[in-house]
Amino acid sequence: MAGEAQTVFRAKGLTKVYRTGAQEVHALRGIDFEARRGEFVVILGPSGSGKSTFLNVIGGLDQASGGEVWFEDHQLTAMNERQLTQYRRDHVGFVFQFYNLVPSLTARENVKLVTEIARRPMAVDDALALVGLSERRDHFPAQLSGGEQQRVAIARAIAKNPQVLLCDEPTGALDSATGVMVLEALTEVNRAVGATTLVITHNMAIGDIADRVVYFADGQISREVINTTKKAPSEVTW
Repeated sequence: MAGEAQTVFRAKGLTKVYRTGAQEVHALRGIDFEARRGEFVVILGPSGSGKSTFLNVIGGLDQASGGEVWFEDHQLTAMNERQLTQYRRDHVGFVFQFYNLVPSLTARENVKLVTEIARRPMAVDDALALVGLSERRDHFPAQLSGGEQQRVAIARAIAKNPQVLLCDEPTGALDSATGVMVLEALTEVNRAVGATTLVITHNMAIGDIADRVVYFADGQISREVINTTKKAPSEVTW
């Protein structure tokens, strides 16, 4: 990670308030954040700390209540719904805890769905090779393990050649051994494609593989740690 690498995300004073009748829930309370090109950031925090809300806002899935968010020179907080849809389509790959694969399509066909709408897609087989699934490309989701299905989801996310990869609890539904394989796929994608990668988790051990760990608590960033002894996923003790 180059020290002078280009800033991809900038958030300043970011807030998000959810209203239910007269009740207000302050999910984000003045977040200041930056991420650089190619950086691998792990965001840690307990349930309800605001980390998923933050990911949804910078991913263009939700709109902030206040503050600013920039992606490169584009102000996300000034975009309308159509512009946010275009931003997600052209620049962002998402990986969630649940794989959201189409059951009636093979692994290859699930990935191909994204390449048909992407502006500059990579070859489907190249995306599957990056996550180690070349030999499983013609299998349906029901024929794949949980870890394999999640790696198909990662291949689908990267097949559009995104500049940013946003992952919300990508190992949350997996056992430790399978989770390591998924983390290996993510770190390989980050290395090979150079996508700025943000991974949300409540598992503190995953922070060991990051360039930087950002801790969320009560809708705020409580601290940040630069990882000077970055580990490979296989070295992480769960």
